[in-house]
Amino acid sequence: MSQVLVIGAGSAIAEAAARIYAGRGDRLFLVARDAARLDIIADDLRVRGAEQVDVLAADLTDRDRHAEIIAAAIDAMPELDVVLVAYGVLPDQGSCQQNVEDALYSIDVNFLSVIAFLTPLVNQLEERAKGTVAVISSVAGDRGRQSNYVYGAAKSGLDVFLQGLRNRLDKSCVHVLTIKPGFVDTPMTAHIPERGLLWAQPEDIAAGIVTAIDKRRNVVYLPGFWALIMLIIRSIPEAIFKKLNL
Repeated sequence: MSQVLVIGAGSAIAEAAARIYAGRGDRLFLVARDAARLDIIADDLRVRGAEQVDVLAADLTDRDRHAEIIAAAIDAMPELDVVLVAYGVLPDQGSCQQNVEDALYSIDVNFLSVIAFLTPLVNQLEERAKGTVAVISSVAGDRGRQSNYVYGAAKSGLDVFLQGLRNRLDKSCVHVLTIKPGFVDTPMTAHIPERGLLWAQPEDIAAGIVTAIDKRRNVVYLPGFWALIMLIIRSIPEAIFKKLNL
């Protein structure tokens, strides 16, 4: 039985991943902003076989609550095995270009608040010399594109932060996984009208995340074909890339 902390448990991907862990009979601690939704998810996970499900409603941008969240999770699950960080926002690029507050809010939610939460958490995991930290980033962080470079900048910064954590914590046997999904059909992307072959369902992404955690992967692109797509995109010379309408 594993003990799993899910941060941003109200997201479609996180909920799908939690269902997999529940089916294994694991213990879960869920954190999200919406208390009512948390209770609904928790009840569903108990029916699906979770050994225990605890919940805590909190806004992760409220850094004053981070210590409380970490303490509550470790109190409920003293042998914490897995931390899945799965929250974020997908901002409107046009709004970010016109309103600096929108741009800074995206950076704060997608990057700074994650650093603020993970820094004290990984210190505790490092002392215990065990555990896996899995964080959902995005393929958007691989290269700045005019259509979403504010979001991409936050995810790029997060990627480098996680690389450093992975390097630092390896000697203490704490594993760090960077998760890079492409287009996923979730409420966060509901405003995007087009759907095509590159789009995935949250259940498929969740299955890939759990497998990557089990295999102690360092970085995983989901679905896997995004690794090739982003390799090509990263390889385009800047002189050409800047002329592309991406």
